[in-house]
Amino acid sequence: MMSTAPASSRVLPPHRRPELLAAGAATVTVVLWASAFVSIRSAGEAYSPGALALGRLLSGALALGVICLLRREGVPPRSAWRGIAISGVLWFGFYMVVLNWGEQQVDAGTAALVVNVGPILIALLGARLLGDALPPRLLAGMAVSFAGAVTVGLSMSGEGGSSLLGVVLCLLAAMAYAGGVVAQKPALAHASALQVTTFGCLVGAVLCLPFAGQLVHDAAAAPVSATLNMVYLGVFPTALAFTTWAYALARTTAGRMGATTYAVPALVVLMSWLTLGEVPGLLTLAGGALCLAGVAVSRSRRRTAAIPGQVGPTAEPRREDAGRV
Repeated sequence: MMSTAPASSRVLPPHRRPELLAAGAATVTVVLWASAFVSIRSAGEAYSPGALALGRLLSGALALGVICLLRREGVPPRSAWRGIAISGVLWFGFYMVVLNWGEQQVDAGTAALVVNVGPILIALLGARLLGDALPPRLLAGMAVSFAGAVTVGLSMSGEGGSSLLGVVLCLLAAMAYAGGVVAQKPALAHASALQVTTFGCLVGAVLCLPFAGQLVHDAAAAPVSATLNMVYLGVFPTALAFTTWAYALARTTAGRMGATTYAVPALVVLMSWLTLGEVPGLLTLAGGALCLAGVAVSRSRRRTAAIPGQVGPTAEPRREDAGRV
């Protein structure tokens, strides 16, 4: 018997559209954040950690400010400022400086291992402070992805020197990242993704102003390619990717968004292969595949039994699934 339901309802149920938009936003974020590692490697040769962070934040704040003016976005309401300020200090400011510094002290493998503690901390903090659920699929997916990140890290170890200071800095970066995400989530209930990102970026830039003199000094001696990479970091992995991140975060839990970022190591391996000619070994490729598999598991939906003769969704989506990406 042929269905009489409209074709559009069979192709894309109405409740799925926000979910797919959020998934698209998360994908943009992950791809651009992966590209940031390649650009940081280039710009970091000419710019000190603090100067690179400030230049990136100023470029991002300028791009975001122009967009806010064009869209006539006003100042966020007072209720959103606590989360914006905390995420601006921890994630936009402190995180970017200590991560740049840490990656100069340890090899890429060690940095990947330590920083990827971040998504686990996000899930735990989200459950503790925001009341987010920790469903078995999310925990299983994060375990698989973390195993992949460990594999990638071990396969890349030995490509540079490591130090206790570098490990501590990368761990501080992971903690700041987790704290910033959890602080940002409540702010998105009161302000738009663009507002939260723009003013968080401004807070981070103000925090990094003490590095202004170093930025001027480094810019005078830096090659054009390094400066262009710094501007790219500000406009795309910061202004665009942090906005799409906030858009997706507003529609799902902090833990699920954190798990999504486990796709970054796999994409970094691929981009380094294509742009830098760094051919990955079999162990690195296997780790990247595990990272992607874990993300797929954490994002998978539990199947529901279909009711005979019913067309379309069998029931209203559960609240925890309504914004899943």
